[in-house]
Amino acid sequence: MNVTVVVLFLAIVLLTLVITYFAAKRTQTTGDFYTAGGELTGWQNGIAIAGDYLSAASFLGIAGSIALFGFDGFFYSIGFLIAYLVVLFLVAEPLRNLGKYTLADMINSRFDAKKVRGAAALSTITIVTFYMIAQLVGAGALIQLLFGIDYWIAVLIVGVMMTVYVLFGGMIATSWVQITKAILLMAGMVIISFLVLLKFNFNLSTMFTEVKTVTSHGADYLKPGLQYTQPLGTISLMLALVLGTSGLPHILMRFFTVNNAKTARSSVITATWTIGIFYVLTLFLGFGAAAFVGDEKILAANPGGNMAAPLLAQALGGDILFAFISAVAFATILAVVAGLVLSGASAFAHDLYGQIIKKGKASDKQQMLAARYASLAVSVFAILLALFAQSLNVAFLVSLAFCIAASANLPVILYTVYWKRFNTAGAVTAMLTGLFSALILVSLSPSVFSPIEGAALFVGDPIFPLDNPALISVPLGFLGGYIGTKFSKEADMERYAEVKVRANTGYSE
Repeated sequence: MNVTVVVLFLAIVLLTLVITYFAAKRTQTTGDFYTAGGELTGWQNGIAIAGDYLSAASFLGIAGSIALFGFDGFFYSIGFLIAYLVVLFLVAEPLRNLGKYTLADMINSRFDAKKVRGAAALSTITIVTFYMIAQLVGAGALIQLLFGIDYWIAVLIVGVMMTVYVLFGGMIATSWVQITKAILLMAGMVIISFLVLLKFNFNLSTMFTEVKTVTSHGADYLKPGLQYTQPLGTISLMLALVLGTSGLPHILMRFFTVNNAKTARSSVITATWTIGIFYVLTLFLGFGAAAFVGDEKILAANPGGNMAAPLLAQALGGDILFAFISAVAFATILAVVAGLVLSGASAFAHDLYGQIIKKGKASDKQQMLAARYASLAVSVFAILLALFAQSLNVAFLVSLAFCIAASANLPVILYTVYWKRFNTAGAVTAMLTGLFSALILVSLSPSVFSPIEGAALFVGDPIFPLDNPALISVPLGFLGGYIGTKFSKEADMERYAEVKVRANTGYSE
C-alpha cells in the first residue's frame, strides 16, 4: 500500500466530508433537504448536473469499454452526450415549471391521484437501484485495487460514506460535493488526455494507427461489431442512452434546485458543454489504456474492465497521478450515489409517506425523519445487490437504468405536457408497462443468461436476444400510455390548459 496514494486519497475524501459538515448546518427544512432551497445559480446547478451525470459509468466504465472494445465502447459517450439535447429541448423547462421536489409532483400537477404518485415512486426506486448498483460496483473495484482489501468490505465502506452525505447534508451537501468533484474530474481528464497525446506526439493520426497494432483485435478495433454484433442491439442501446437521461430521477431533481425556468435552461447549457468536453476526452483515456496498459492487465484488475482509467494514470504519471485519479473517481462515485440515495429517499418520504400515507398532512419534521430513514433503507438495499454484481461493467449496468427511465418515465412526462387527452389511467399504464416490460425483457436477455460460464449472472440460453431491451420497451411504454388513455372513460382535460400555460411560462396564481 503506497503512502502517497493513501494520503492524497484521504485528503480528497476529507474535503467532501468538510463540505457535508457545513451543508448540514444549512439543512433545516424539507426544501433544503430535497432541493437545496432552490437557491443554486445556473452555473452552479449546471456543474452539479454534470457532476451527477459523470458517474462511475462515465469515468470508469466507458474508459474500460473503449480500451477493450474500441469503437463499440465509444457508443456510450455518443449516447450520453446526445441525451442532453433531448433534456434541453423537451423536458427541462416544463419539469421545472410544474414540479416541486420529485417527478411525481410534476405529473400530479395535472393528475392529482395517489395511484399516479405511487407508480412514479415505484419507477424512481427501481431506476435508482440499478444506477446505484453500478456506482457501488465501480467503487468496490477501485477501493479493492487501491488498498488490497476484499470487494465486499470496499462496498460497505462506500455505502457507509454515501449514507453519511445524505443523512446529514441533503441536497445542499450533495450539490457542492458534485460541483467540487466535477471540477476535479475535469482536471484529471485533461491531465491524462494531455499525457496520452504527448505519448503520440500530439498526432491523432499516429494514435489511431498505433491502437490498431497494440490490441488483440487488430484493425477491427476501430470498427463497430466487436462488442455489439447485432445491429438491432446497437440501435436498442443507443435508444436507451439518448432517451433515458430525460427520465432519470436524480437528474430531474436537479431542475428543482433552481428558482425559475430560465435558470434551469442555463443549467442544462452549462452541463451540456461540460459533459460534451468530458465525453470527447474519454476517447483518449480508452485508447491510452489500450496502448499503455493492455487488455490483460485491465481484465486482471477487474473482470468488467472498470479500472482502465486509474491504471492508465499510474502508467503515465506514477503513484501521484494514480492517487489523484483514484481519489477523484471515488469522490465521483460517492457524490453520484448520494444524489441517487436522495432521489430514492424523496420518492419514499415525500411521495409514498408524505402524500399517500399522510395525505399531504405530514409535518416538516416528520418528512425529514422519514427521508432519513428512507435514505438508510435505500443504501442498505443497494449495497446488498452490489455484492453480487462484481463482474459486470458499470457502463452496461447504467444503460439498463437508462432503459427503464426511457420506457417508464419519459412517455408520461411528454404525454403530461403535450397531449390534451392524456389521463390518469394512461399515466399509470404507461409507467407500469414501460417498467415491467424493461425488467422482464432484461431478465430474459443475454445480460442475465449466457451459455458461457461467468459471462452473465446465470448459465443458460437467453430467450430475448438483445442485451438492452429499449427498442421494445420504450415503444411499449408510449403504447401503454396511449391504450390506457383511449380505453379509459376518464376525462382529465380540465387542468390541461393550466398545465400547458405553466409548463411554457412558469406562471402560476
